[in-house]
Parts: sequence; C-alpha cells; structure tokens
Amino acid sequence: MKPAPFEYYAPSSLTDAVDLLAQLDADGCDMKIIAGGQSLMPMLALRVARPEALVDLRLLGELDYIRKQEDGTLAIGAMTSKQAAVDSPLVKDAQPLFHAATELVGHRQIRNRGSVGGSFAHADPASEYPAVALVLDTEFDASGHNGPRTIPAQDFFVTYMTTALESTDILTAVRFAPFPYGRRWAIQEFSRRNGDLALAGVALAFNIEAGLCRDVRIAAFGVEATAVRLTAAEQMLEGRPAQGVEFERAGKIAAAALDDPMSCIHASSEYRRHLVGVLTARALGEAAARSN
Repeated sequence: MKPAPFEYYAPSSLTDAVDLLAQLDADGCDMKIIAGGQSLMPMLALRVARPEALVDLRLLGELDYIRKQEDGTLAIGAMTSKQAAVDSPLVKDAQPLFHAATELVGHRQIRNRGSVGGSFAHADPASEYPAVALVLDTEFDASGHNGPRTIPAQDFFVTYMTTALESTDILTAVRFAPFPYGRRWAIQEFSRRNGDLALAGVALAFNIEAGLCRDVRIAAFGVEATAVRLTAAEQMLEGRPAQGVEFERAGKIAAAALDDPMSCIHASSEYRRHLVGVLTARALGEAAARSN
C-alpha cells in the first residue's frame, strides 16, 4: 500500500519547527512529526496512521549531538541516529546499559536512519528504550510553543505509544545522569528472530555491596502497554545476597507482579509472563558476573 495524501514540511530550525507545529495545531490540522521514520513510515504505508501533515525534523542539525556535560550528565540530541550512539565511545563508556540496548535495535540499516529521540517519542511497548529510561532515571527535554520543559522518565511514558509530549512539543534531547563505576547492569530480551521486536525483555541495574544487592532497578518491556518497573522484585532483592537462588526467586516475583501481559498470535499473556520471570533471573545473573 501507499500512504494517504498529506502535506509535507521540513523546517530548517527548531524555532521554525515549533512555530509551524503551533500554527498547524491552531488550524486544527492532524499532524505527525517524523524524526527518522523507521517506525512511522511503515504505519503510513499501511495507513494505520493517516495524518493531514507530516513535519520532518531531518534538517534540524542542532539536535544531532552527543555531549558530556560538566556535571557528568550525558546529553544526546533527539535527532542523533541510533548507529551514531552505538559507534560512540563516549556513550559506551558513560552509559553502557543504554549502549547495549541500542545495539539490540533492529539492524544497522534501521539504526542508520532511526533517531534516538524518535524511538523514545514513539514509545512502542516492545522497544528497549522506555525500560532503560526507567532504570536510568532518564530526563527528556522538550520545546513547544509555551517554551522548554523537562519531563522525568516516570512521567514521560503514559500508555501504548503515548507520551507526555503535547502535539505541539518537539523532543529535543535525552539526558542520562552519570552511571556510577562498578554498578552492575544487564538487558535481556526474547524475540522470534534477531532484529525483531521483543516478545518480552528486561533491563536492570544494581550495586553489590559486601555481597548484597543494593539500589536495585528492574523494568520489563514488551509485556504491557508501556514499560513497567518491577518494584516487587526490586524490594525483594534489596539487601539480599547477590546469588542465583535469590535471582530465581526475584524472577518468579517479577512474573507474578505483572498486571495484564499482552497477548497476540506470537505470544500469549502467560507466555510473556513466563518470559519475564526467566529473563529477570538471567539478567540478574549476567549483571552480577560483570567485573565492573
């Protein structure tokens, strides 16, 4: 199929883009932002999405960067490609969990075109990014007609493919607080084929102090309408020995705590629940085995 007809705009600056979105919104126009197109273009082709206008951010070079700020925060411009993040030694060193998650996204051709900000704003429940954002307490910078604002990860993802961004907002940057040296991390997912969207996945991070788990953060993706923190498993592990029997127990608690896992032709609700339990235990074991 081919997309339904739409008006196409390609503003050359963030200011122009914000003003354009405000004008289109005031005119009552149904619009979509394209920031790479690896998710939106298939939806347009299948006519799942039928916007009246498409606003392309490809000319906004000011949003294409990877920087380490003075306080150690890693800032990534929203129009930075995923492959640029994979290829960046700074990202790999400063945010290894985010780097590993990005390597799992599709294939190189997809990462070459898909943008970091586009994936976060798309908020696909099967995407690795929302879960990683919850684990890392990521912050999102947005600009709109009412000015700039910052949205914490726990408030950013609302429900299925829906974020706290307004229709006239543009996600400008994603910011990660410094990742402490020695903090353990892992991401595990299960998909039908390499590069496919995950049927279920788990991202996590924690410290090991005197052999005990501390500051545990676990999030699942691909199982509910958005990524979810597995707080019951986190609380169970806090202060417990970092060993296999505890990880297996945490996996069972994580699986049982899921509210209503999605079901489709590829994986039933119960299968996804089972996967979360297995992947949680595996990821905890992988993280604990890291040397730093």
